[in-house]
Amino acid sequence: MSTAPQAPEIFDRPVRAMRRDRAAANFAAHDFLYRHMADELIDRLADVKRDLADVLVIGCSDDHLAARLRALGKRVICTDPGYANAAAACGGVQADEDALPFADESFDLVVACGTLDSVNDLPGALLLMRRILRPDGLLLASFFGAGSLPVLRASLMAAEGDRVGQHIHPQIDVRSAGDLLSRVGFAMPVADGETLTVRYRSLFQLLDDLRGMAASNMLLSRAPVLRRSVLGKAAELFAQAAEPDGKTPERFAIAYLSGWKPDASQPAPARRGSATVSLAAALRPKKD
Repeated sequence: MSTAPQAPEIFDRPVRAMRRDRAAANFAAHDFLYRHMADELIDRLADVKRDLADVLVIGCSDDHLAARLRALGKRVICTDPGYANAAAACGGVQADEDALPFADESFDLVVACGTLDSVNDLPGALLLMRRILRPDGLLLASFFGAGSLPVLRASLMAAEGDRVGQHIHPQIDVRSAGDLLSRVGFAMPVADGETLTVRYRSLFQLLDDLRGMAASNMLLSRAPVLRRSVLGKAAELFAQAAEPDGKTPERFAIAYLSGWKPDASQPAPARRGSATVSLAAALRPKKD
């Protein structure tokens, strides 16, 4: 009997869990992007009129997101790839997103904040999230997307010269993420994004933030630790991109996804060819 092909392992699962656990103790000093994404997801949830009572939070770097959901009267369970994060989240469950251990149709809402950009099998993870949602349940997600960290990437590449290592993992663009939602069976998928600029006094301050938010390199094929001379050169190049006050702007592109588990009660798209007005007529200037 044939089996479905396994997704290639891109990320080092034990290293990913270890780095999230190491970041947990001092996460509050580096949580500004996570909180921004979490608050944006809560704002988007405010536009939903349905009562989505049972919620799974994926990525519980702290209790901020879960606490806000509980304040809305939700019953919340948390899961995280890191043991320390999961244990700190009111007895949460440690699990990778592409191996969620929950029964089908267990939740009305899944909120994934800040982790889906480093999942080995993202299609499989999204498919599992659709399975554990009840009919007409909602997925909300946010993560760092394509276009993030361009100054860091350019500085490292230039500093390494002809022997460039892979220090920043591949990034998912918003359009591809939206297409993926459709392919795994979500109804009414929406994908959009925003770009946040954060200004840093030095390359080392940026690297400290990345480690502190568990966003450093966790690829299986990651390059060796940078030599001191290469890191020093990268720091010089990073500083050359600074603005007059000495701070260098770095960009974080954030992708947001939403999609619904299909249900018969949802509005169906109009049948192709059923429109009573042609597109040309709709776009024709109106006469006075």
